[in-house]
Amino acid sequence: MSFQIEMNGFVALYIFMLAAFAGWVIIRGVPAILHTPLMSGSNFVHGIVVVGALFALLNASTVPEQAIGFFAVLLGAGNAAGGYAVTDRMLAMFRLSGNEPKRRSKPHHARPGHTSASDSKKG
Repeated sequence: MSFQIEMNGFVALYIFMLAAFAGWVIIRGVPAILHTPLMSGSNFVHGIVVVGALFALLNASTVPEQAIGFFAVLLGAGNAAGGYAVTDRMLAMFRLSGNEPKRRSKPHHARPGHTSASDSKKG
């Protein structure tokens, strides 16, 4: 039993509309505090879009296909870079001004008064 689905414009439009609606429903339910991590995740998706656009550009055989592939790479890369810039600015709002986070010399899980196995061999 084999299934053959011919991808024409109407099927592609239906899939696009279904994906847009599903995205709208999902994003609508996200609380405002989670928008920054969501932006970071969407930047990852834009990176995948750039890879797909590069693949389409490398497999383009006619000049119009090459032009569409070029603009797809250009817009996808610009969208990903802009998303990272916006995410960085949003995360900067949560940093203390002028203070760098202090680095601990010991791992977070080390308890005061306890030494590791390598420290006990030294003495």
